[in-house]
Amino acid sequence: MKISQRPFGKTKQGEKVTLYTITNDHGMVVSFSDFGANIVSIIVPDKNGTFADVALGYDNVKQYEVNGPGYGSFIGRHANRIAEALVVINGKEYKLEKNDGNHNLHSGSKGYNKFLYETEVFKDKDETTVEFSRLSPDMEQGLPGNLDLVVSYTLTNDNELAIEYYGVSDKDTIINFTNHSYFNLAGHNSGSIEGHQVMIDSDEFTLTDETLIPTGEIAKVEGTPMDFRKLKKIGKDIEADYQPLRVAGGYDHNYVLKTSEEEAAKVAELWEEKSGRLMEVFTDAKGLQLYTGNFILGNENGKEGYCYQKRDGVCFETQYYPNSCNISNFPSCLKNAGEPFESVTIYKFSVKK
Repeated sequence: MKISQRPFGKTKQGEKVTLYTITNDHGMVVSFSDFGANIVSIIVPDKNGTFADVALGYDNVKQYEVNGPGYGSFIGRHANRIAEALVVINGKEYKLEKNDGNHNLHSGSKGYNKFLYETEVFKDKDETTVEFSRLSPDMEQGLPGNLDLVVSYTLTNDNELAIEYYGVSDKDTIINFTNHSYFNLAGHNSGSIEGHQVMIDSDEFTLTDETLIPTGEIAKVEGTPMDFRKLKKIGKDIEADYQPLRVAGGYDHNYVLKTSEEEAAKVAELWEEKSGRLMEVFTDAKGLQLYTGNFILGNENGKEGYCYQKRDGVCFETQYYPNSCNISNFPSCLKNAGEPFESVTIYKFSVKK
């Protein structure tokens, strides 16, 4: 295992940004930035041993300061949508930024992917960890509590990228962290992911209204285009005349997982047949947002000058259900003062011929 670091530019405020790169004994390479605790690249082999970067992103920190699609992003304090940008905690209303129509998305225009983090590195024989931490002060993003938070990325010699989240607040607050990496197993600059095959071990998903806010109703996937219980091409049903898909412009839906908080379980697979690259997803989270890059605008260049288009990447965002803080029958992301938020997600890469 090797780790290196190099300058990654400066922020608009003149802060120096560093890129940390871990290489395991099999040649898998993952890079992270201390700006935003973002995953910048994931380089893995195909069935012929040819390496490619399978994560969408940018070559410089200036673009990560904008990063409308959220490439590689650490998302918090609350991932996904909150209805009316309003949450009630202990009877008190907290009004958040309305940055998604009338709603709050990913905690507002300055999410956790727009801050600079303190960094520690931990090296072991078969794994190396880069740990990012900061204090999110009381009322940052409009939410209560000084929140000590840590996100750590570990690359193992089993070609696993493990993400561990930890947060604890001195006031009752909501905590719902995720990662917003976009994957394209044919290579980040290979175009549409509609030919990729997906499996999600879920029988149910959360229905939404026309603004993608969950209604509180949970629907069965059986007999619908939402069914990914067996490997299926993303593009097979994505244009189906089905209300949830029409509203979202593709897949942008939370799947109900069968996980327990005791250990991470396999919940999903992504497979690209031509390269043979396989990514398995393990988590202890309650939900998984499948998002097919429907809102990539195609108006900017990403890494290596490539201009990403709609559906050039797919996200597997492990999370509490969207708007769970306002829907009583959903598992709650409300954490009491001193009660830690802890979660783990693992993306494991291999090849399947």
